[in-house]
Amino acid sequence: MRTRRLHITGMTCEHCARRIAAALEALPGVRAEVDLEQGRAEVHTPEDLDPTRLVETVVSLGYGARLVEAETPGHEAAGGDGLHIAIVGSGSAAFTAALQAVERGARVTLIEGEARIGGTCVNIGCVPSKILIRAAQLAHLQAHPPFDGIAPCPPRIDRPALLRQQQARVQELRHAKYERLLESHPGIHLVHGWARFADPHRLHVRRGAEAIEIEADRILLATGARPAIPDIPGLAETPYWTSTEALASDRIPEHLVILGGSVVALELGQAYLRLGSRVTVVELMPRLLPRQDARLGETLARLLEEEGMQILTGTRTRAVRHGPEGFEVVLEDHRLRGDALLVATGRRPNTDTLELERAGIETAPNGAILVDDHMRTSVEHVYAAGDCTNQPPLVYVAAAAGTRAAINMTGGDAALDLRVLPTVVFTDPAVATVGLDEAEAKRRGIETDTRVLELEDVPRALANFDTRGFIQMVAESGSGRLLGVQVLAPEAGEIIQTVALAILHGMTVEALANQLFPYLTLVEGLKLCAQTFSKDVKQLSCCAG
Repeated sequence: MRTRRLHITGMTCEHCARRIAAALEALPGVRAEVDLEQGRAEVHTPEDLDPTRLVETVVSLGYGARLVEAETPGHEAAGGDGLHIAIVGSGSAAFTAALQAVERGARVTLIEGEARIGGTCVNIGCVPSKILIRAAQLAHLQAHPPFDGIAPCPPRIDRPALLRQQQARVQELRHAKYERLLESHPGIHLVHGWARFADPHRLHVRRGAEAIEIEADRILLATGARPAIPDIPGLAETPYWTSTEALASDRIPEHLVILGGSVVALELGQAYLRLGSRVTVVELMPRLLPRQDARLGETLARLLEEEGMQILTGTRTRAVRHGPEGFEVVLEDHRLRGDALLVATGRRPNTDTLELERAGIETAPNGAILVDDHMRTSVEHVYAAGDCTNQPPLVYVAAAAGTRAAINMTGGDAALDLRVLPTVVFTDPAVATVGLDEAEAKRRGIETDTRVLELEDVPRALANFDTRGFIQMVAESGSGRLLGVQVLAPEAGEIIQTVALAILHGMTVEALANQLFPYLTLVEGLKLCAQTFSKDVKQLSCCAG
């Protein structure tokens, strides 16, 4: 069988798509899938079928059609070097790998089980969540302006309208950054179906009742991750939310109970709080952000509680029930009732259906595929990238890993250096970190010198009448080499890359303090914090050099 793609114009409804598919499948041995939204068809034909018959069939129905691609997975493509790469997934890691691979002369088969492409970030993660968070922030500022001359004006929240605007932007970005790229790169062939290993070189791809096998020279696994659901009695029988449902809901709950104090829990919890929900967070660990510097989690918890969020740390959930009056969450010493329940207890890799054991691919106990800094798995020709691996589950790490995997699969040599990795939690104030905190430096046997600058000593924060947060710098004792920075501040993510570059290039706090920073910017706080290693910044004049 050969797989061919047609670009089709003139379709206006699903009836058109079904009509075209039926006409194509009337040809001997042909199977067709027609996508109305993307205006194309994927057609599987016998080897000896003249592809012009496909075009003629569609045109005879009154539609426009042209052949975009004609190829058979596993066979050499015209103009390529013969290398065929199969990529399982269509998110950030998969797409960056696919684009890099075709640029280097390979031919790519992209395998995606979901109807839509693009993975988590653009569809149900980063993009919609940041839209919701920004909308909630503006609503909060309208209700709680920091300036005396602006009267508070609680906004009228139209959640369905917010959702429509959010999803329109999601669709726009998915088309611009994924669907359109497929159309402009004929060397990337999309196959919809769920993949699993048949043997180390062959993937069995199931598409409904049908299945095909794809053989490739190299295979990249980029299947992402999904919400991890804890084994709590009664939970599975309830209509709980994960982040996906929380971002897609058109209602604002009266009381949103959140299981878990993860990044997702805090970001979405604060957003719903600001849109009008009462929010309770139930976290098993003794504090928020337990993997971060303790000062960050403790201060953020205090600020969120001051805003109205109820946070129960060190609390175990015993059971969950749901009835006509909503959810009942049974804790160790009392019960919570809410009309919505968000489960945000982490994520797990999407690897359990790949049958990795057929290929001999090693995984961590949680199912994450073990890779080295070249994205190589335990099997020579199989690579993996993104959230399905043991690397940090961040979309920019996934994209960088995908690019390097493609380079390595096509004969290059590219390592992923994660020594200086900035991270951001999009609460307000936001948490941004890079490098080592005091505890991690101590574990590594490094003597440190640490300084903390409160935002009340940053002119920009004073001008904004918003001094929530601090900047903390960790330097190596003696040399003054900058080791890490932890920031809790409004829009902290906008300044963290500055110190990421400083750490990458081995700067000392003295060198950073001597740099020119524009006055009345939040990033100037980095200079001021660096100056605290040698002087009392409270005794400096404005924009002191």
